Amino acid sequence: MWGTGELRAHLVEARLAGTIATAREKSLGRYRLFAARDPRVLLGLDPERDWSFGEVLRLMGQKCGVSVDPARTSGPDVIDPDRTIAALDRFAERIGEAAGRGAPVLLGTGHPHPLLGFYAALADGLSAAGCPVLTPAYGSRVDIATRFGVRTGILDYVRGVAMMREAGVRGAPGAGGVHTHSPLPVRAVLGAAAEAGGPLPELVIGDHGWVCGAGQLGIGAIGLADADDPAPFVGQAEGRVLEVVPLDDGAQAASYRPLVRYVLNRADLSR
Repeated sequence: MWGTGELRAHLVEARLAGTIATAREKSLGRYRLFAARDPRVLLGLDPERDWSFGEVLRLMGQKCGVSVDPARTSGPDVIDPDRTIAALDRFAERIGEAAGRGAPVLLGTGHPHPLLGFYAALADGLSAAGCPVLTPAYGSRVDIATRFGVRTGILDYVRGVAMMREAGVRGAPGAGGVHTHSPLPVRAVLGAAAEAGGPLPELVIGDHGWVCGAGQLGIGAIGLADADDPAPFVGQAEGRVLEVVPLDDGAQAASYRPLVRYVLNRADLSR
């Protein structure tokens, strides 16, 4: 099993942390949109107060390690790998606590292509530890507004992980998976679980709208977020998201395998 030194080296080599593929211009643009409360970047979070652009930038510097200099406006962005590892340790601690009490859990992703395997391995480990891995609202249709109009997706589960799939797409697990920031899928899942009489998840694990949408509704949520997604970090700062791991969330799927092995080992869920 890798120690933190090997993990740190992998994070930097795979560009999950250190210099990442996310452009600085994109990050700064998202911070400005968040300050303007643009729903496209709120990810289902309703901030308790107004956040200025400068406050968002300083928070992302604290949580991710991005430059807090607003004059630095171009080039690739940066995530501090030591912050990533520290957050992974806390992330693993939350998962271990859930496993220890056999808590019902929900896993969902808006990044199915790169991150499905990461969450699926967590689902396997939690299930083996006795946690019910919930799958409500399977096959439900969810209408999600995009810049191209309303897109209707089908809520699917692959190895216990919820994701949106394009209507009518069939094939291998994960085929037709839709990249979405919307909180509507998690709201549909939680609504279906409540209507059926439960159980409701005690912990939601995921990204984008899955984390922010669940946290906004008062359900414990932990997840992963890139340097250009301030909403989960603001949710954490305001006490509605339990833990957020800063990393590039759009890399090759294989590059996340050492991370999930590290988390499962730290959570005492390795098999």
